[in-house]
Amino acid sequence: MFICIMYEYEKRKDEDKMSEVLNVQAIFGEDVFTVGKMRERLPKKVFQEVMNVMEKGGVMSLSTADVVAKAMKDWAVEKGATHYTHWFQPLTGITAEKHDSFITNPDSEGKMLMEFSGKELIKGEPDASSFPSGGLRATFEARGYTVWDCTSPAFLKSDATGVVLCIPTAFCSYTGEALDKKTPLLRSMEAISQQALRIVKLFGNTEATKVIASVGSEQEYFLVDRKKYLQRKDLIYAGRTLFGAPAPKGQEMDDHYFGTIRERVGAYMKDINIELWKLGVSAKTQHNEVAPAQHELAPIYATANIAADHNQLIMETMKKVATRHGLACLLHEKPFAGISGSGKHDNWSITTDNGVNLLEPGKTPNENIQFLLVLSCIMKAVDIHADLLRQSASDVGNDHRLGAHEAPSTIISIFLGEQLNDVVMQLVETNEAKTCLKGGKLMTGVSTLPDVTKDATDRNRTSPFAFTGNKFEFRMVGSADSIASPNTTINAIVAEAFCEAADLLEKADDFDMAVHDLIKKNMTEHQRIVFNGNAYADEWVVEAQRRGLPNIKSMVEAVETLTTEKSIQLFGKFKIYTESELHSRAEVLYETYAKTINIEALTMIDIASKSLIPAVSKYTKVLADTVISVKGAGADASVQSEMLAETSALLKEAKEALKVLVKAQADGVAMEEGKAQAFFYKDTIKVAMDALRDPIDKLEMIVDKDMWPMPSYGDLLFEV
Repeated sequence: MFICIMYEYEKRKDEDKMSEVLNVQAIFGEDVFTVGKMRERLPKKVFQEVMNVMEKGGVMSLSTADVVAKAMKDWAVEKGATHYTHWFQPLTGITAEKHDSFITNPDSEGKMLMEFSGKELIKGEPDASSFPSGGLRATFEARGYTVWDCTSPAFLKSDATGVVLCIPTAFCSYTGEALDKKTPLLRSMEAISQQALRIVKLFGNTEATKVIASVGSEQEYFLVDRKKYLQRKDLIYAGRTLFGAPAPKGQEMDDHYFGTIRERVGAYMKDINIELWKLGVSAKTQHNEVAPAQHELAPIYATANIAADHNQLIMETMKKVATRHGLACLLHEKPFAGISGSGKHDNWSITTDNGVNLLEPGKTPNENIQFLLVLSCIMKAVDIHADLLRQSASDVGNDHRLGAHEAPSTIISIFLGEQLNDVVMQLVETNEAKTCLKGGKLMTGVSTLPDVTKDATDRNRTSPFAFTGNKFEFRMVGSADSIASPNTTINAIVAEAFCEAADLLEKADDFDMAVHDLIKKNMTEHQRIVFNGNAYADEWVVEAQRRGLPNIKSMVEAVETLTTEKSIQLFGKFKIYTESELHSRAEVLYETYAKTINIEALTMIDIASKSLIPAVSKYTKVLADTVISVKGAGADASVQSEMLAETSALLKEAKEALKVLVKAQADGVAMEEGKAQAFFYKDTIKVAMDALRDPIDKLEMIVDKDMWPMPSYGDLLFEV
C-alpha cells in the first residue's frame, strides 16, 4: 500500500513537472503588450496606423495614441497594474523609472477613475539636471522629456512595489540633445538602414524597404552566497573585491566550464528563465563559464534597440532573482583577481526586411559579390575607426579585463577565418578569387558515430571582432556595460562605409567593373586590420604596432577619440550625435571614471583602516604573547619570532601604503572634474591602491583565518 502511494506521489510530481515544461509556450511574452495583443485590442484602422509608424516611421496622431493608451492601460490593469512609468536609459548606463498611478481625481460621487491618455503615453518629463549630462543641462535647467519608443513593446514589471506598466522611451533635453543611450542607437539604426538599402538596391533587391541591425548579447556573471557578499564592503560598494588572496584552486583544471550546474544555481537559472520568458526575452542558452562561480546566459537575436532593452532587463532580473535565492549576482567585469572576468559578447548582423542577411557568405563566398562588398566595407570601417570601436567598449571595470590574456586584446583587429582570408588574399594579390576553401568532413574514427560536416574555418576566441559564420562577434564589451553604445558605433562606422561605396557605385558607368575595383581597393588598403592569429600573444602587440594599429590601453585614453574631427564628422553626417553631444559624453566618461575609482579608493581606506589593519594588529599581539610564553618556558621561539617579524613588516608596509592612498585620494577630490582628474586617478590613485592591496593580500595568507574579518576567495567562489 505504502509503495503504491509513493508511486502515485512520484508520478504526480513528474506530471506536474511535465505540465510546467509544457506551459513555457503559454507564459512566453505574457507580460508584454505584443503586436498580437494590440491586434486583438485595437480597432483595425488604429492598429494599421500604429504598425505603419512602427515599420516606416512618422508621427502618430494624438487620437490614435489615445486609443492605444487606453487599450494598453486596460490590459495592464487586468494584469494587476496600478502604475505606469516611462522606462529609459540615461547616461548612467542603467535604467531609470518614475512611477505614476493610473488614478485621477474622484468623480462627483467619490468614485475613483483609472485613466491613461495618449499624451501621457507619448511624453513624460523627468528632471534632466539630475542625470549625467556632461554640461548639456545646468542645475537650474531641469526640463527633459522621455519619448515613447513604439518599436520596443511595453511590458509589466512585478515586484514589492506591485505591478507597473513600463513604457520604453528615449530621453532628450528641452533643447533636443540626447541625454540617454537609446536615442543615438535609434538614430544609428536609421542611418545604417538607409545606407545599406542603397547597397542592396544596387544588386537588384527592390523589394526591401529597410535593413535591420540585429544583436544577440551573451551575458556573463558571477554568483556568490549573499550572506558572504554582505560581509564584503568592497563587493557592496565597488562591485568587485579590492582585497583578496587567491584560493588554492582557481580555474586551472578547466573543470567548471560547461560543467554540471549545481542544484542551487540551477534553481536560480530556472527562475531567471521563467521571469525573462514572461517579459518576452528569448533566453536561450545557460551554462557554467570558465571561472569558478561564473556563468552565462544568452538570448536569441532581436532588433538592436529591443536587444538593448532586453539586456537591461536581463541584468535587472538577474540581480532581483539572485536575492530570492540567497545569492548575489556580480556583473562587474573583474570581481576577482587572478581568474577570468566577465564580458558581454555582442553578436551583430544586418538583414533586409525581406529576409536577406547581408553577412551570409553562402557556399561560395568568392562568387558572392554583394557579400564581398559588404565585407570590404566593414574592413574599411573597422580599420578607419578602430579607435572609436575600442572606445565603445571602454568602461572602468573593463580596464581590468581587456588585454589580460583572458579577454580580447586592447588592439582592434578582425578575424575572418581561413576561408574568407584566403578569398581576401586572392583578390588583393591576383585581382580575382577563383577558388574557395571547403569545410570537408570530420572523421570521428568511431563506427557508431556519424561523420560531421566541418565549417570551412575554425573560430578565434582571442579576436576582438570576429566573423562567426553570418555575423560579427564584438567580444570586447564589458559585462556590466550597456550594449547601446557599442552598437551605435558599429552601425555608424559601417553606415559611413556603405554611404561612400554607394556614392561611387551609383554613378558608375560599368557597375560590375566598379564594384570589383572597389572591393579590391577596400581589401588592399585595409587588410592590415585582419589578424587570424593569437591576439593574446606578445608578438601581436609588436606586429600591430608595425601595422600602425592603435593600442589604446585604458578607458581614459579612449575617451578623447569621441571628440576628434574624424569622429565629429562621422556622427554629425548621419545625425547620430551632435558635436555638443559628443563633448558631453566625453565629460561624463571622465567624471564616471574618477568617481568610480574614488569610491574604490574610499572603500579600500575604510576596509583597511577599520577592519584589516586592526585584525592584523590583534594577530601580531597574539604572536608576540606566544613568543614571550614560549621563551618563558625555555623552548625555541624562533619560528614564532620569524612569523612575528614577517607579519609586522607587512603590517608596516600596509600602514605606509594606506597613508599614501589617503593623501592621494584627498588630492584627487580637490582637483577640478574632467580629463586631468581622470588621468590622476588612473596614474596615481590606482597605483596607490595596488600598493595597499599587495601587502594586505600577503597578510591574508599568514593571519589566522578565524581572525580575518572577511570571507576569502575560496569562501566566495566555491561555497555556492
